[in-house]
Amino acid sequence: MKYEKYKDSGVEWLGEIPLHWNTLSNKNIFKLKKNQVGKKSADYVLLSLTLNGVIKRDMENPQGKFPAEFNTYQEVKKGDFIFCLFDVEETPRCVGLSDFDGMITGAYTVMEPYANFDRNFLYYFYLNLDADKRLKPLYTGLRNTISKENFFSFKTFVPPLPEQTAIADFLDRKTALIDQAINIKQKQIELLKERRQILIHKAVTRGVTSSEVEMPNVKMKDSGVEWIGEIPEGWEVKRLKYVANIVYGISPHEKTYNDTGDGAILVNGPAEYSETEFGYTRAIKWTTAPSKFAKKGSLLFCLRGSTTGRLNICHENLAVGRGCAAILAKENHEFLVKAVSSLKDRIIETFKGSTFPSVTSSDLDNYSVPKPPINEQFEIAEHINILESKIAKAISIKEQEIEKLKEYKASLINSAVTGKIKVC
Repeated sequence: MKYEKYKDSGVEWLGEIPLHWNTLSNKNIFKLKKNQVGKKSADYVLLSLTLNGVIKRDMENPQGKFPAEFNTYQEVKKGDFIFCLFDVEETPRCVGLSDFDGMITGAYTVMEPYANFDRNFLYYFYLNLDADKRLKPLYTGLRNTISKENFFSFKTFVPPLPEQTAIADFLDRKTALIDQAINIKQKQIELLKERRQILIHKAVTRGVTSSEVEMPNVKMKDSGVEWIGEIPEGWEVKRLKYVANIVYGISPHEKTYNDTGDGAILVNGPAEYSETEFGYTRAIKWTTAPSKFAKKGSLLFCLRGSTTGRLNICHENLAVGRGCAAILAKENHEFLVKAVSSLKDRIIETFKGSTFPSVTSSDLDNYSVPKPPINEQFEIAEHINILESKIAKAISIKEQEIEKLKEYKASLINSAVTGKIKVC
């Protein structure tokens, strides 16, 4: 349903707004707050602005960097707005409405709306602007900063207060239902991933015929390894060093490489790399051939740090840094990759050290893996590939459905706060 009459908003992206809506400068809507907590910071809860809104930080189990003291942090009251007015283009979320009393870094701007405005309506309005970075005309400088003067001169398009509240209540109800649907689909994705892991584990420890249902004609025996359990009678259990060639990395010396010569890329640990979770730390052109070299197709295993145990496939010949190992099977590499990937949680249990976990070469060398006859290895690998393809397709469908729900949510918010639909 639309409003009866509209007028030109004077803003290109917005177009027309309902005739009775007002355009007000933000100086008439918000008032700036700047109350530093000073030496009383211990009395405040630490808050952060995230994609999920304003959240409380866990100070008992802190993650990320913290300053030596919080004296310059500013007070936040429940119902206050938190704006990030710098690096706006690069910051995922630049507006938050706090549900908590607490404190936040002084780099942010804390504001309180005047009493004759509905906080939730204003939040939806600025959430909508932030989604497409529509405050871009206000940016100044290289860091895409919005000055306080520019922000307060910006005009917000607001309906009468009762209508603001009606729109906010409408969006609260609708977005809650959409979020609920998204959560259900996300849980379905997690269940699919869990099922994939269970089926792969059964396949690499029991074989293809018993991966779905226990088959009475398959005789089993105790593997002697707790996390493997029973295996078919014709199978063996071998230590990883006997079924694979394992290359452990070294620390490259500056004399062995430079940035201009030819050679391999150093892989030292997890980093962003195309479509993988485990990438190349830095590109290094070697002047001499490195002694520790991983062939294309090797399974990379992160040995230390917060991502210990992370796996990926080597997409090209690589020099191996000290942060990882490269595993290449002596027989069927594809089966071994499936087996190690499925059982790697047991490797993780061998981590040494709580603050800087690591897996030693001895841990990895002596890790036990099932070894079926070679013909079964090929059958199992093919079976798992088909299984993974089916589940990946199902997950992709769920992810597409989630994206459509998110798009619908954003479109609904935009339509309601800009007057494209009438909320009674």
